[in-house]
Amino acid sequence: MFGNQANFHLEVLTFEVVDFLGSYHAILGWPCYTKFMAIPNYTYPKLKMLGPKSVITVSSAFLHAFTCDREHYKLSTTVINLFELPRLGESSIPIVLDCSKPTSSIAFHLLKETKAVGIDPTDPTKMIQIGTQLPAK
Repeated sequence: MFGNQANFHLEVLTFEVVDFLGSYHAILGWPCYTKFMAIPNYTYPKLKMLGPKSVITVSSAFLHAFTCDREHYKLSTTVINLFELPRLGESSIPIVLDCSKPTSSIAFHLLKETKAVGIDPTDPTKMIQIGTQLPAK
């Protein structure tokens, strides 16, 4: 017990809990941090708050936090994709392009200042176009 119990009172903090695997047991927002007079530091995974006699520091190893975050990022991405991709597939229209026709008037056009250079001595049809009017630099 901490000192005189008459100085302590019970206060209810409301927060949401999701049924989802994660690297955290609870995610507290700024209202909870304010009530606890806690200061989170995300650069160094630490949470500091006033205790009955001194500052309480809750910390973790950066590598452990990073590993948990990566693992649960993959899990959350998989879960979101499980629900979102079928919905996106229903709302999109598949388009099959005809590769034998130009796609638009914005297609690549050769400049007059180009020179055809062969890239395969055994096949004269394999050519590239190189600009002949290159700047000095």
